[in-house]
Amino acid sequence: MGSWVKLPATESVELLAEAGMDLVVIDLEHSPLSIQTASTLATVALGRGIVPFVRVPDHAPSWISRCLDFGARAVVVPHVDTVDQALIARNAAQFEPRGRRGMGPTTRAGSWNLRGPQQYIDGAREVAVVVQIESAEGLAALPEMLARDAVDGVLLGAADLSMSLGVAMDDPSVSQHMLEVLSRCMDSGVPCALATGANASLVAAAAEQGYSMVVAGNDASLLGAAARAVVQGSRAT
Repeated sequence: MGSWVKLPATESVELLAEAGMDLVVIDLEHSPLSIQTASTLATVALGRGIVPFVRVPDHAPSWISRCLDFGARAVVVPHVDTVDQALIARNAAQFEPRGRRGMGPTTRAGSWNLRGPQQYIDGAREVAVVVQIESAEGLAALPEMLARDAVDGVLLGAADLSMSLGVAMDDPSVSQHMLEVLSRCMDSGVPCALATGANASLVAAAAEQGYSMVVAGNDASLLGAAARAVVQGSRAT
């Protein structure tokens, strides 16, 4: 279980760690965070013993390799609609001959090359590329992605998927598509993750369904919801 991080504050990561989250997903797609700030947030996560994921803003291999170099344990790639896009993302995270990632051991991921490059090379086997399936095209391409071992994990969210399908988020067809993706992933031994609101019942239900990871809310919304509850509760009283 984790949460998106959108605020440029190390305290967000510290507070989520103190709350007992297992991971954070530092969001470079839907936030003003810079890559330098994302690097700092990842460092805090590592120091606090929780896993730093980073959602990159697009499919560019340079984003993926740079985030892995500064210590991200996984990258989340948005809007993956084709097998080729999934393969490009996967290859950007792995060195030759498994991929096309450039060597840069003088980085945090390589302990600044103070122990030699082998640790850096071996570390690539432990990182993950999680693709977001959030379109009708992505749904259609997923079976081949799984068959070709093109993804390490899949993340689902109802918002973009429903817009692509032309229906409301609460339309039953959205839930049905998501459950079909979950089933395919489970059959293939590929972890499937779900993005939800910050609601304990939703998180528990997702875990019972078989999702391996749930990203519940984000730091900004959690802060806003807590503040609003105080304001509304006190005024109502």
